[in-house]
Amino acid sequence: MTTTTGKTTGIFGKAAVLVVAAGLGLAGCSQNTGTNETIGGLGGAVLGGLLGSQFGSGSGRLIATGAGVMLGAIAGSSIGRTMDEVSKQKMNRTTQATLEHVADNNTSSWQNPNNQTRGTVTPVETYQQNDGRYCREFQQTVTIGGETEEAYGTACRQPDGSWEIQS
Repeated sequence: MTTTTGKTTGIFGKAAVLVVAAGLGLAGCSQNTGTNETIGGLGGAVLGGLLGSQFGSGSGRLIATGAGVMLGAIAGSSIGRTMDEVSKQKMNRTTQATLEHVADNNTSSWQNPNNQTRGTVTPVETYQQNDGRYCREFQQTVTIGGETEEAYGTACRQPDGSWEIQS
């Protein structure tokens, strides 16, 4: 392979092109995934490709590089997805605990230091329905990547003691 500057690139140059192309391809396929999953997949693809390029020679090295890209992308995406799950778990635990123990107009917060995702939960009104169930209106914020979204909802206590968000 010859570059536009006239210099010849070897197997490592081909491997780098393969890694970048695979990373861009994976990014294009991940439109509906979370940011952490995408970043994890791309980072894993690059690292896996670089690691794979250290094995074999000739076409064997290209195969090892390609395998490294694919395995790295899978592992990185899984790690990124887990971070999103951690944020969801933190948010759900905080919401349940806040609805159970925090007085109206007091705010609880949560944070996932792994990806800078954070949020708040504030109960704003507690009332009892005609059927005897207690319900709480609440406000919730979630900040992901510096963007904050607000939501309002109502949750009612279930027979098992948990709070279920009503649609």
